[in-house]
Amino acid sequence: MNITGTMRALDETRGAVRVEDVYDTHIDDLWEACTTPERLARWIAEVSGDLRVGGTIHAVFTSTWTGSGRVEACDAPHHLLLTMAPGTDDESAMEAWLTEEGSRTRLVVEERGLPVDKLYFHGAGWQAHLEDLGRSLAEGTSAHPEPWTEQTPAPAWRRRWDELTPTYRAMQVD
Repeated sequence: MNITGTMRALDETRGAVRVEDVYDTHIDDLWEACTTPERLARWIAEVSGDLRVGGTIHAVFTSTWTGSGRVEACDAPHHLLLTMAPGTDDESAMEAWLTEEGSRTRLVVEERGLPVDKLYFHGAGWQAHLEDLGRSLAEGTSAHPEPWTEQTPAPAWRRRWDELTPTYRAMQVD
């Protein structure tokens, strides 16, 4: 199994997950896939709100997490920083860096402030999301993935998360 993520403790209770992959597309296309609501809905979340630095957003992830966020930094097409669930006990920083590698683009995503004892869930989730991004880019356009609920069959994201979770659980947290 190809694992694209790492996990590290920030202190005794909080940690960070970092995942990365290289995509067969130019940096501007990948930036759009990571920042425009229509493209985000194809692989990770429905996003609405004030999509500018200082603005508040609302996100409904395919993984079922729903909540608010704030845009902290946006340096197109290279860097994006969001604070998710600002002002709550669940506050985290979600950061993305995009780097050109010839005709391809590397995406690194890091989320910090997650419960250290649950990092493996988030590592598996982020890897599944980035794999969904790759499929979305390859397909051009695709149907918007529906969030998983107990009443519906598990979508591809959930099945992949279920596959990856034991491997991430067995991994060392640095």
